[in-house]
Amino acid sequence: MKPTKKVYISLGSNKGDKFHNLQKAINAIYQKIGNVKIISKVYKTPSFGFKSDDFLNVCAIIETDFTANRVLKELLKIEKNLGRIRSKTRGYKDRTIDLDIIFYEEEIVNTKSLKIPHPELHKRRFVLKPLSNIASSYMHPILKKEVKDLLQECNDKSTLEPINIWLKNPNRKYQFSKFNYIAIEGNIGAGKTSLANKIANDFNAKLILERFADNPFLPKFYKEPQRYAFTLEMSFLADRYQQISDDLSQLDLFKDFIVSDYDVFKSLIFSKITLQEDEFKLYRKLFYLMYKDIAKPDIYVYLYQNSERLKENIKQRGREYEQNIDTDYLEKINTGYLDFLRNQTEIKTTIIDISNKDFVKSRKDYLKIVDEMTCLVDNLSNL
Repeated sequence: MKPTKKVYISLGSNKGDKFHNLQKAINAIYQKIGNVKIISKVYKTPSFGFKSDDFLNVCAIIETDFTANRVLKELLKIEKNLGRIRSKTRGYKDRTIDLDIIFYEEEIVNTKSLKIPHPELHKRRFVLKPLSNIASSYMHPILKKEVKDLLQECNDKSTLEPINIWLKNPNRKYQFSKFNYIAIEGNIGAGKTSLANKIANDFNAKLILERFADNPFLPKFYKEPQRYAFTLEMSFLADRYQQISDDLSQLDLFKDFIVSDYDVFKSLIFSKITLQEDEFKLYRKLFYLMYKDIAKPDIYVYLYQNSERLKENIKQRGREYEQNIDTDYLEKINTGYLDFLRNQTEIKTTIIDISNKDFVKSRKDYLKIVDEMTCLVDNLSNL
């Protein structure tokens, strides 16, 4: 999964329903570009560089895995969709919406089509004032001054008036924080870790990731499954029990909920496939002795992916010991999970079919999955 970048964006409008234009732009940025982390106050500002109606201006911080050029392309599309017609003639004009990249992390870009940081930033009070609301200590990578100092030194003395209505952050419609613990599950290669990471980042959750890479028996199991199956499953059970018990008991006051990329019950699902019948009976007894003391997730999400796509994903992530996994083994795991979900009464579960989705590369697909999860949250909240 690509690392995300923080992008600082300035928004302005002085035609039509100005506040509504800003809200539609924020919504479109969330849908097309990335997570909206924070939005400043909205300010009424006099037109700058020409005489016309007052503007409404605001700044926002976005997190995205897009490049700076990709962000620019998407912003231009949003402007066009909202009625902005960019003229080739020089000079300022009225506009339904104006979207500018102010900063893209600490990067410095100087091309014909894109300049970052915005070269006029330090001269524009209508940008600096809302920006100082949300990033007052941010250091300009060229001028080497913080935003609050740039505002103090700005020669533009325009009077800005904060309005008493705040733009809504589209992120806030997702009420995951109503619950304490959400588990994301799926077959090998389904993308559960990627989804858990994205949700933790976007919705301020404490992240618990399974420590499978540290298990020394896993590569051995794939080479000699009959020899190492019981040792592998026992080591996984002990590690999952210890990790989930420790992490769930450690309260993080700065996070809204917990999200993990596994649930301990997967130990029973995998062991039923990998172990001999007598070994499994013993394992099951040990499992239930431990399982009764483990906190269960409030919501259990299973990502269903077909075996062909699973094998493609496994190949792409390049773990050598996984490359020879049989399709039959993956199908047995899927069947094991689905049997568990059909018979589950203790935990609120949902199955999301991601066979035709790529939520890592497509924000549209990612938001569809989040919307499906939200439906479950809403339904449970209404019970």
